[in-house]
Amino acid sequence: MAYGSNGRGGLLSAGGIISIIVGVFELIGGVLMTVVMGLGMALWRPQIPYLPGGGAGLEDILGMVSHLTSVVLIVGIVLAVLGIVAIIGGVSAIKRKSFGLSLAGAICALLPINFFGILAVIFVSLGRGEFAAEGYEAEE
Repeated sequence: MAYGSNGRGGLLSAGGIISIIVGVFELIGGVLMTVVMGLGMALWRPQIPYLPGGGAGLEDILGMVSHLTSVVLIVGIVLAVLGIVAIIGGVSAIKRKSFGLSLAGAICALLPINFFGILAVIFVSLGRGEFAAEGYEAEE
């Protein structure tokens, strides 16, 4: 593997940077989903018209919209948490602190199934030897 001037390989750094970038997008997307759905649930108060025979179908539709809003709210929260873990794992990969945390961050970047998440997992996995090399240098 080609090493830079400081003795570090580029794959692990690239994997960490990709994890951070994907994590930031996940965090932004999750927060936006959560805020929009939270505000939508708080502000949208539908008025069911009192029409004879027409109200039952409308109540079913409003119930489905309410459940869909709750699901999107939960997905937004999960996506934000995955983004936070991806960012922390990316920082860990760049600092060469913990291989497990770095790989967990790359996997969290992968979970929304995107090309960059796949690259992050591959790069962090290929750079595993750099974690061991850093630990041995500190002991000598």
